[in-house]
Amino acid sequence: MPNSTKVTEFLLTGFSEVWEFRVLHTMLFLLMYLVTLTGNLLIVIVITVDQRLHTPMYFFILNLSLLDMCYISVTVPKACVIFLLNNRVISVVGCAAQVFLVLLCACTELLLLTIMARDRYVAICQPLHYHVIMTPRVCVQMTLASVLSGLVYAGVHTGNTFHLSFCRSNVVHQFFCDIPSLMKLSCSDTLSNEITIFVSATISAGGCFSFIIMSYSHIFSTVLKFQTRAERRKAFSTCVPHILIVIIFLGSGSAVYLKPTSKSPLIQDMVISVFYSVVPPFLNPVIYTLRNKQIKEAIWKVMRRTLTSFRKIIII
Repeated sequence: MPNSTKVTEFLLTGFSEVWEFRVLHTMLFLLMYLVTLTGNLLIVIVITVDQRLHTPMYFFILNLSLLDMCYISVTVPKACVIFLLNNRVISVVGCAAQVFLVLLCACTELLLLTIMARDRYVAICQPLHYHVIMTPRVCVQMTLASVLSGLVYAGVHTGNTFHLSFCRSNVVHQFFCDIPSLMKLSCSDTLSNEITIFVSATISAGGCFSFIIMSYSHIFSTVLKFQTRAERRKAFSTCVPHILIVIIFLGSGSAVYLKPTSKSPLIQDMVISVFYSVVPPFLNPVIYTLRNKQIKEAIWKVMRRTLTSFRKIIII
């Protein structure tokens, strides 16, 4: 495309041009999408229905599940269309919306994970003050603050990105619109954008990660002082899943956003992007349902109620 031509739409890219691989990628993404929606929706229903789970920890898990359903829905449905139908076109407005929503969900998820680390710290290290510190009002305020911070973060970076001129090409080497891939297509000077992204991502991600590490260092030092092995196992079981999600999410996101744009191998970025845009929403329900005894019991309870009601309807 000539330098004088202004881009009015973008073309997203799949992992392969081979039909068999495209079908395989579609099936994998669609399976992960359906499992993510089903698992997170089940968690939302169970926590809402079961009164025993109306605690701060499960309140944050519920919000994380709602966010994950939105997060994966921003990228995966369009990716499946690209893989299966080879319909790669996305408008500039649609691309901007995708960038904004991805950043909003990613930033909000990071802040929610940080708040959840704070919740576990207070529950384990200050159990007598837990219900005084983590009141329902405080939990709602922290959740709203996370969403508002995500809106500001996403708005600033989306505005800065689409303030650039795109005239070199319209082929985005990614299965969804993200800022590093778009900046490669810009004919404007992107140095200030790269510096802004690096500084803001370092401050936000680094600050959240430091806070999480500090929280868990206090948690582990307290847990090791517990007298019985059962108490230590119960405490660790609520912390380990959270740490796994944080490592995967921050590690993969940093690998894409915190390195120079010109030094980004295309296929490597596409694979890594799966780990911060698709894998965390997919793993959250799996980890929290398989490792959380209370949620598993609540799920079985809801399923038994549903089956009983269904049988009564059939008999009638």
